Amino acid sequence: MEKRSLTLAGHRTSLALEPAFWAGLETIAGGRGISLPALVGSIDRARSNDAAGGLASAVRVAVLDHFRTLAGEAGTGRHRPAVQDHLRD
Repeated sequence: MEKRSLTLAGHRTSLALEPAFWAGLETIAGGRGISLPALVGSIDRARSNDAAGGLASAVRVAVLDHFRTLAGEAGTGRHRPAVQDHLRD
């Protein structure tokens, strides 16, 4: 687990993810030409307030869905379409 601090909506927060998920987020953000906090912020805003799990879970699902979509597989649908709209190039 790698823990990083980010500012989301004006508030500092820490997010702990496996290195592979951080790498995935960086790839997605780089491809979109946006910062990592901007991407994580969009995932945070898109998730439902009553969604099971926290921000780390939402980020993992969004990264997985993004790369599954690129690979031509069906995503989980759990955070679609809102999160995926923010992740598309």
